Amino acid sequence: MDQPDDHTSENSSELAQRAAAGDRAAVDALIERHLPELRAFVRLRAGDALRRRESTSDLVQSTCREVLTHLERFQFPDESAFRRWLFVTAQRKIADRADHYAAQKRAAAREERLASEAGVQDEQLANCYRRFSSPSRRALLRDEVEQLERAFDALTEEQREIVTLAHVVGLSRAQIAEQVGKSENAVRIVLHRALARLAEIVNADE
Repeated sequence: MDQPDDHTSENSSELAQRAAAGDRAAVDALIERHLPELRAFVRLRAGDALRRRESTSDLVQSTCREVLTHLERFQFPDESAFRRWLFVTAQRKIADRADHYAAQKRAAAREERLASEAGVQDEQLANCYRRFSSPSRRALLRDEVEQLERAFDALTEEQREIVTLAHVVGLSRAQIAEQVGKSENAVRIVLHRALARLAEIVNADE
């Protein structure tokens, strides 16, 4: 029987070490590896109001530019640490843009929903979203993506944060508990209730 191939994990470790040493190519490779999750994170954490005004691609590109501009900030040779740095940077970008539009006080009547990014990005988003929601009915891909986003927007801020940290960022329950200042059991309860609520909303829309 063939032995398991751990080449991928070795590459991950090597890339993280090179990234921590300031290797631009290694950082590019790590960003590319996590782009689907980054896009999903940005759309989910941005919420409907910001998605109406900002292109997901623009927010993702802005996040990547900041990471590449400040390579010296990544000093821990571990891919998990890189993921956390990437998503923290994205969250800051989202908060900055949300503050900008809040200050602008643009009238909702003048807003126009941006067209959803099509093709492979829609498919990648759907794949990420299926980690925490499995609609019982197969819908058109873009409709499915938008349905899950509407359901996600209906959750509380705490629920949205914990779901994305668990199923998009990929943190453990212990890591989430440390980040949000709750016990692991409390995190599990919030996550369980959030996923149940998501399923309830999605099923009600079918």
